[in-house]
Amino acid sequence: MPGRTVAMAHWRRLDGDGTDRCTLSRADQGWLLSGQADWREAGVEHSVLYTVRCGPDWATLSADITGERGGAPVELRIQAGSEGWRLNDVLQPAVAGCVDIDLCFTPATNLLPLRRLGAGAEEMSRLRAAWLVPGLDRLECLNQSYAPCGQGAIDYASENMQARLEVHPSGFVTRYPGLWDGWVDA
Repeated sequence: MPGRTVAMAHWRRLDGDGTDRCTLSRADQGWLLSGQADWREAGVEHSVLYTVRCGPDWATLSADITGERGGAPVELRIQAGSEGWRLNDVLQPAVAGCVDIDLCFTPATNLLPLRRLGAGAEEMSRLRAAWLVPGLDRLECLNQSYAPCGQGAIDYASENMQARLEVHPSGFVTRYPGLWDGWVDA
């Protein structure tokens, strides 16, 4: 059950057709990201609702994704637990040790490590995220780094990308060069 709304983010894709909107809420035992993403990728229409649950420390507990991909239903349940990560109840050893979920279709999940690192972070942080790949069919380990580079900006790097992200005080990314442009209501 959603708690008190902290901020709402809205994005439009820059590399193709698509929109995303997400609400950050305080929950009884941590945090909740709830959103809706609609996009076209490689000619395939996608429309999904997503919910990511985090503990008070911003570590991912679970994510649910439901909707359609090319007219076919999408129903994913991702859980982090003491045995590791599970995708639809199947253990995912490739992402053992990851703390964050990174959903390929939204910039919303960048908020999780940014909030955990905190506004006062002064050094680069390296981490591993359980990345839901574009086919929405598996999790892969994605090594990432976040380095503060001035007020409201973070240098992000992974195997796939390097970018200077503009970040709202809420922790939501508002500019992801070449991919997303957005705004936050807080």
